[in-house]
Amino acid sequence: MAFELPPLPYDYDALEPVISSETMHFHHDKHHKAYTDKLNEGVEKDPALQGKTIEQILGMISSQPPLVRNNGGGYWNHDFFWKSMKKGGGAPSGTLADAIDAYGGLDKLKEDFNTKGAGQFGSGWAWVIVDASGKLEVVSTPNQDNPLMDDAKDKGTPILGNDVWEHAYYLTYKNDRPGYLKAWWDIVDWDIVGQRFDAAA
Repeated sequence: MAFELPPLPYDYDALEPVISSETMHFHHDKHHKAYTDKLNEGVEKDPALQGKTIEQILGMISSQPPLVRNNGGGYWNHDFFWKSMKKGGGAPSGTLADAIDAYGGLDKLKEDFNTKGAGQFGSGWAWVIVDASGKLEVVSTPNQDNPLMDDAKDKGTPILGNDVWEHAYYLTYKNDRPGYLKAWWDIVDWDIVGQRFDAAA
């Protein structure tokens, strides 16, 4: 197998009450595993993909079939997502805090992010990315697309992302996607977001 399902970096109940243990079991063990298995199926069909990293595959995704695009995106996005959260969250600091101030402040960043996430028609993701100039930008992508893909509408280096597919929140929040997005900020791991920003800027 080219790719393995990454384990969660915390216990299934670590993010309660924002994300329930039941949701985490379902989301990680079923959905993320399915993306992993289907990505491997796609890679096995194309010798040119074998031995490549997932980032390399995403960088040439426009030439790949839907099997690789959808499941490659799902594989990377979810691993990134799990690592973006922790119990207690924290607060931005250092150079990331400075960049957020330059953006217009944390409240504006959250507002823009929540608007993008709530307004994403159907399934998709909301992202904070570092653009080519080193500034923060808030974008959204459909399905399992992400800003690393070579044909992304808004390209950049993701430093934070939230899954707005219904399976990410429906067991707890039902159809209240805005409520889920608002609560989610309580578990954002700002330390890892800051590390990502420093690496990208």
